[in-house]
Amino acid sequence: MKPSNALSRLKQLHALTPARIGLARAGSSISTREVLKFDLDHARARDAVHLPFDSANIEEALRVRELPVVQVHSAAADRSVYLQRPDLGRQLDGDSRRMLEQFRPADGQDFDISMVIADGLSARAVHTNAIALLDQFRLLPGVQGWHWSPVVVASQARVAIVDEVGEILNTRISIILIGERPGLSAADSMGIYLTFGPRKGRTDAERNCISNIRPGGLGYKDAALKLKSLIHEAFRRQLSGVLLKGLTITHQKS
Repeated sequence: MKPSNALSRLKQLHALTPARIGLARAGSSISTREVLKFDLDHARARDAVHLPFDSANIEEALRVRELPVVQVHSAAADRSVYLQRPDLGRQLDGDSRRMLEQFRPADGQDFDISMVIADGLSARAVHTNAIALLDQFRLLPGVQGWHWSPVVVASQARVAIVDEVGEILNTRISIILIGERPGLSAADSMGIYLTFGPRKGRTDAERNCISNIRPGGLGYKDAALKLKSLIHEAFRRQLSGVLLKGLTITHQKS
């Protein structure tokens, strides 16, 4: 391939992906500019992991939208414990369990859906994307017809905390909006995980995920539409996870 053609192909690839391809070189080494860009992205990823979760601002944004909200905390007391003990991030602390029990329906009308907004491994991702995604989702027709629990804002939390939240609130489906592990091309990516019949002991194979939600990734409207579709299918099939994905794909092909 001629050098001019190769350069043109690299430019096309650069326009399609933020991945590090065709890096400029200085002799046998990567150029100083590329090394500095790598160091900057690495610092952004580290900062995203350690950025404190502004749960109060998330709660205020939800209350402005007239949504009931309750704040909870995982069994991980602080960020250091959270990063060293993933298991503690998957369970509520005692005070949070007792608080959530007060919101369980007493009239026998169980919640259809409980939504959790959690910091995960990138509070920055949640600060940037959670409310914007929620606004788009609430605009979709039909979503207000479900019986929603109060929105749960969870600090120092991992995905599986939705199992305990859903079990306590006795909800049919649990959804969590959570910061994904930062990478060197994106430190602000948020994921959504859906679990049908949440209860402690559920595995990741029993969840469905929508990932890379951010301005430079999957847009809010597309993510909201995907979430609504997953909820409908989960209710219709009475399951979630790899089984739902397989059935959905088969249904779409037929």
